Amino acid sequence: MRLLLLCCIPFLLVGSDALPAGWRTWAPRAEIAPRTFVESGALAISGNGIAGEHGGWESDVRGIESGAWYRFTALYRCSGVREESRQILPRVEWQTSAGKRAGRPDYPYQASAEGQWKRITADVQAPPNASTAILQLYLSNAPQGTVWWRDVSLKQESAPKPRPVSIASLNLRPSGTKSAAESVRQFVAGIDRAIPGKPDVILLPEGITVIGTGKSYVDVSETIPGPTTDILGEVARRRGSYIVAGIYEREGATVYNTAVLIDRTGKVAGKYRKVYLPSDELAGGLTPGNDFPVFQTDFGKIGLMICYDVFFVDPAHALAKNGAEIVLMPIWGGDETLAKARAIENKIFLVTSGYDHPTYIMDPDGVRVASAARGEAAIATVDLAHRYWDPQLGDMRARRMKEDRGPAW
Repeated sequence: MRLLLLCCIPFLLVGSDALPAGWRTWAPRAEIAPRTFVESGALAISGNGIAGEHGGWESDVRGIESGAWYRFTALYRCSGVREESRQILPRVEWQTSAGKRAGRPDYPYQASAEGQWKRITADVQAPPNASTAILQLYLSNAPQGTVWWRDVSLKQESAPKPRPVSIASLNLRPSGTKSAAESVRQFVAGIDRAIPGKPDVILLPEGITVIGTGKSYVDVSETIPGPTTDILGEVARRRGSYIVAGIYEREGATVYNTAVLIDRTGKVAGKYRKVYLPSDELAGGLTPGNDFPVFQTDFGKIGLMICYDVFFVDPAHALAKNGAEIVLMPIWGGDETLAKARAIENKIFLVTSGYDHPTYIMDPDGVRVASAARGEAAIATVDLAHRYWDPQLGDMRARRMKEDRGPAW
């Protein structure tokens, strides 16, 4: 493997227009060009008070191997930048030996704090016919902002290994059970009947403790951990699977519509309290949650949504923004078109288990890779390492993370 470019690189100053070796400046128009300079070995960009400012530094990396994988890494720090994820814009542009664009640009977006700096990384694949990578470090529309870049590298890497995850989602609707315990027992029996082997994760629907009982949300509410999570924990241990299910959680006088995550050892690994409650749930005495947590499992990061959340943009977007690769959604009923949109716009796997909504496993292109009729399970193995590529726009998960303005504007 080769380290193709490493910065901070030595540079010589030659008059007022001096540039560090291997770097040049770029802007689409001179009148909106930022101020570029070198400070303490870092490549700096200032918005210079220009509202339409866009541009920064570029460097060519030659000797790229078509189809090979590379890791882009850089450190940055900034001041006066309102929306870092959108206004601080690193890109990898690809060119052929004839100087024409090859494929589509890549947009590094995964950032982590490192002291006063942030490290941003991305594993990118050189498209067919690529022979040069242009590393672009831009500041965009940040008139009062300044960003400093250092330790920029592009290193050839081994191709990422497949990350297979086996998923099973049960389609079951108990009726006439009269008790939460009996409804849960039927779901356990449904798992044993419809789901073979040891999938990585099993999804059950919303409200498994109320469906079929004729009772109210509050009647069946319980603590977490509690009797239902204990039963699901036994199944999780026996199967060696994660389990996600919707129950009604009591905390003091407060009751939530909650999706609980049980790990392979049978312990409660996390929970999500439904943020968007329809009016009948509010009238039934439920309280909304207020955040969208993401959970690290041994196969990847997952997020949870529940039913009515699907009608709104921000739950799925917040989960994807925080790294969720799969969103598991217990659901009673909801808009199928909007569910498909949530998968496509955030480039996530979306898994549903429903009563009046279909039960399926959907890929980031909105394609159902498995569906289940009543009494059956949708079962599929998906690859979290697979890139879902738009031929015109490229890797839209990365692009959305960099270009989305979010709710701030």
